Amino acid sequence: MAWEFDLLYWFQSLHHPVLDQIEKLITRFGDKGLFWIALTLLMLIFVKDKRLGMTAALALVTEALICNVILKNAVQRSRPCWLDSSVELLVKSPKDYSFPSGHSSVSFAVAVSIIQYHRKWGIAAVVFAALIAISRLYLFVHFPTDVLVGTLIGTVMALISGMIVRKGVEKHPELMSWKKDK
Repeated sequence: MAWEFDLLYWFQSLHHPVLDQIEKLITRFGDKGLFWIALTLLMLIFVKDKRLGMTAALALVTEALICNVILKNAVQRSRPCWLDSSVELLVKSPKDYSFPSGHSSVSFAVAVSIIQYHRKWGIAAVVFAALIAISRLYLFVHFPTDVLVGTLIGTVMALISGMIVRKGVEKHPELMSWKKDK
């Protein structure tokens, strides 16, 4: 764990009032997954290729179960801000456990879902997801391995969800019959 604290303290050395405000704003896009849930709903409603929204929705459900229901409660890892209270937090100290990072998992679940169907939007979403994940380190609320594992879970769930949705639509094309004709 020493190297993880070393990296977190390095992030602390980067603090600047302007960057602090930017990081606080960026991290809010991962709070409770609300931004990504709303984006998924909008994709289900407005994006012509319904596989995109279906993949994101399935990835969201599976990553939430794995991260927030199973792993956080099974591992019960303390957050860095709980272990070193000398670091002044810029956000409220989270009450749930640290491992894995839900912000990272939810962000990558939807971002990687998008990149499977729309390369340009997907690249932008993955960059934004990475910024959210990094914000968790900057804000001293997650260890690097929390963020790494959250990122991997979100990515894997998106890829598996994409395979399931594409296979399901291939076998049952009527699933796409509710998509808007344009």
